[in-house]
Amino acid sequence: MLKQTLIRITTVPLSLEKLISGQLHFMSSFYNVIAVSSDKERLERYGESEKVAVFPLEMTRKITPLRDVFAVLKLYFFLKKTKPFIVHTHTPKAGIVGMLASKLAGIPHRLHTVAGMPLLEQAGFKRMVLNFVEKLTYSCATKVYPNSFKLRDVIIKNEYCPPTKLKVLANGSSNGIDTSYFDATHFSEDQKSSLKQDLGIKSSDFVFIFVGRIVSDKGINELVSAFSEIQEYKTDLKLLLVGPYEQELDPLKEETLNQINANKSIFSVGYQDEVRSYFAISDCLVFPSYREGFPNVVMQAGAMGLPSIVSDINGCNEIIEDTKNGYIIPVRDKEAVKETLIRILENQEEYSKMQQNAREMIVSRFDQKIMWESILQEYRNFEAK
Repeated sequence: MLKQTLIRITTVPLSLEKLISGQLHFMSSFYNVIAVSSDKERLERYGESEKVAVFPLEMTRKITPLRDVFAVLKLYFFLKKTKPFIVHTHTPKAGIVGMLASKLAGIPHRLHTVAGMPLLEQAGFKRMVLNFVEKLTYSCATKVYPNSFKLRDVIIKNEYCPPTKLKVLANGSSNGIDTSYFDATHFSEDQKSSLKQDLGIKSSDFVFIFVGRIVSDKGINELVSAFSEIQEYKTDLKLLLVGPYEQELDPLKEETLNQINANKSIFSVGYQDEVRSYFAISDCLVFPSYREGFPNVVMQAGAMGLPSIVSDINGCNEIIEDTKNGYIIPVRDKEAVKETLIRILENQEEYSKMQQNAREMIVSRFDQKIMWESILQEYRNFEAK
């Protein structure tokens, strides 16, 4: 029996690599899978690694109407030719381009996963435009999958689509976590000591870590300021920042950049393909983001045995249970970040309990196999109709 065609679309290949790593290769056992994204060379490398076909489609993360219309038309003709059974999109721009082209092409099952809503941070005319685009995306989709229960509530509150069109798969997340890969036992004490030595971290230091884009809406301004202030309280501390800067899209304050550059206890190591070793030498994740869908980083840290300090936002407050595997703090609140950094340092018994709970609370709820099987079952349900 011939496999039906499944097309998965993201705006940039990095989202394929990070948001749904391994998932398309898994699905290729059941469907003829085609990955669609921009950046032809990187997309082709991704296709080779996942052993799936690819179709390059130039898209931007910014509002670019003429280029977006061209992308819709190009995708429309590709869909008419390939006649997929399912088109499944992720990320905002891929969502509007993919769902609109699929609707025009008459694709029977048009699915869109929502993994965070950047538009909630906007106001005025730009917010009006983004609201219109979001509603158009959902209206073209036959099913919409918020990747957290609280994100589902946000969509309903903003009346982006009828509740009947929404479904959260499994326990939330877009891809779950490969808990056999994110496991601290892969790293020996000698390996951890060597990396600490290379960075200039002492064995006695307590290491806070942030992993993600080093931008304002991830709460980096508050984190860096709070960390700098608690150094007056306790000196054997380090802050490890793992991720790329995006000063053009979401710049940090000049003061924050100066603090990062001047403070010898703050280490900024840039984007890393392999983040496990950095988790392995750390003691606590601090993730004071303003908005998320269902952050992989918090699940990764937990699987590596780290408690997390997270802001009270979608996804984060579903992965972390306050005082059980981390702390939940108010959004955009530097004082709350500061107080909680101190709390985790002062309460060794509470910290140890959260550390012991961290991995099991991820394995039992968010292992990758749970999510993949849930998505596959959803696809199979369409076949039965």
